[in-house]
Amino acid sequence: MADVLEYQYDKYHFQVPTDCLYAAYDAWVRVEGDEAVVGITDYLQTKMGDIAFAEMPSASAFEQDDILATLESTKATVDVTSPASGELIAFNTDLEEHPELINEDPYGKGWIARLRLTDWEADRAMLLSPEAYFELMKEKVAKAFAEKP
Repeated sequence: MADVLEYQYDKYHFQVPTDCLYAAYDAWVRVEGDEAVVGITDYLQTKMGDIAFAEMPSASAFEQDDILATLESTKATVDVTSPASGELIAFNTDLEEHPELINEDPYGKGWIARLRLTDWEADRAMLLSPEAYFELMKEKVAKAFAEKP
């Protein structure tokens, strides 16, 4: 695995791999040639809790910011928004039987989709570097996991 930026907050441990780019809405994209693998961040899967169901839409192409999938957990239902435009190559069908892979390995076995990139230069301009996302994530963690009075 690539280098990771790590952050500890109370009992929570968060990782941000440096080989991905990030959307402010907590999705990641890892480019491999003219293809990309996408998923949700460690922060989002932690905030959601145990993911029990992953629904993949029937679309065959996505624009950046289109809904890519819907995840249900014990705490919330979340629409996963695509951080990149592309034609669908594959959804991670392992998630149908084992949605918990997203909790266990969000940047590896818990990937959501593989896309053939169609507008990467424009999409990339809208994404955050690992370092920029790391700083944003720390702010989100402090708000989301702060002890309530």
